[in-house]
Amino acid sequence: MAVVDIPGSKSITARALFLAAAADGVTRLDRPLRSDDTEGFAEGLTRLGYRVGRTPESWHIDGRPQGPAVARADVHCRDGATTARFLPTLAAAGHGTYRFDASAQMRRRPLGPLSRALRDLGVDLRHEEAEGHHPLRIEAAGVEGGTVTLDAGQSSQYLTALLLLGPLTRTGLRVEVTDLVSAPYVGITLAMMRAFGADVTVDGDVFDVAPGGYRATTYPVEPDASTASYFFAAAALTGREVTVRGLGADALQGDLAFVDVLRRMGAHVETGPDRTTVRGTGELRGLTVNMRDISDTMPTLAAIAPFASGPVRVEDVANTRVKECDRLDACAENLRALGVRVETGPDWIEIHPGVPAATEIRTYGDHRIVMAFAVTSLRAPGMTFDDPGCVRKTFPAFHEVFGAWAAAGNDG
Repeated sequence: MAVVDIPGSKSITARALFLAAAADGVTRLDRPLRSDDTEGFAEGLTRLGYRVGRTPESWHIDGRPQGPAVARADVHCRDGATTARFLPTLAAAGHGTYRFDASAQMRRRPLGPLSRALRDLGVDLRHEEAEGHHPLRIEAAGVEGGTVTLDAGQSSQYLTALLLLGPLTRTGLRVEVTDLVSAPYVGITLAMMRAFGADVTVDGDVFDVAPGGYRATTYPVEPDASTASYFFAAAALTGREVTVRGLGADALQGDLAFVDVLRRMGAHVETGPDRTTVRGTGELRGLTVNMRDISDTMPTLAAIAPFASGPVRVEDVANTRVKECDRLDACAENLRALGVRVETGPDWIEIHPGVPAATEIRTYGDHRIVMAFAVTSLRAPGMTFDDPGCVRKTFPAFHEVFGAWAAAGNDG
């Protein structure tokens, strides 16, 4: 049995950094993800005047319930969507002038629904160039609270940012959601807010957050379920077995449901309280699957789809078009370059059985495209990537760890 050590969840680490910064006291985060995205988030907190201490196994953050310790700051959010969406929201609860910018890739990604919601709450927020995109400037004077309507159909991160803000408002916050994609990520947010002492309730599409702030705590970061999907898929594809510890029945991350897709395709899956094992059976069946709630794993499925016995159709993944790249088109284009027949629509992709021939994968600087097609390469030797290093965004050591697993064979 091969046991793979997966680094901490990017989603959980980012939320934990926000919560720790907003909490009253010193929070310790155990086994946080160390990657370009999370280092960028931590650097942003430092620019805002928060103290972030690091040891090999943990980070320590001095919380400031009153907001940033500096009255002016210029923060560069790199490629990180959580950094670019959460930190301006955190800064809005303080008092000062704060400017946020990001990479060219992140500048292209939408921010409009969150900006509109913050303005509806009285936040003085200006986009300096394209409306609804970075860069932006906030003249922060705290947030009173109230009721706001939000369209979260492009990204659940808009809702998460507002929910995280809720306890920092003076009177509390009600968010009425008209559309929501990737709902399990909001479940992560709610569970973590409660772990830091927040009072939040949900009634259908209405979220109520009481004022009162957060309490510091010690918080363990579970392994990243999206990252684990590449190893689970590799096991299903090759007929091998892989176990990931720290991800089991009690895991917060909805992307662990990707193993249910593999089970439907014929893989053997065992989920214990604190671990998940996938074993390939030599069979991969075609299927039609709605991946709206686990869309970050769509490229993982696309990467193994040509090896299925029938067509693989993924539906309701329009939001993958506004990620680090248009992931739906990126997957289709790369699969076609491999010689695989693919059809796409506005929110779906259908992949037919084929025999991929090695080629160079166009990554578009997207870590998930690299890691997904690394799985394909197990059956298409000689494949290369135009930007293999972009995995540093979430898993800097991916190529070494994945390569070691692949080389270990059945003796893993």
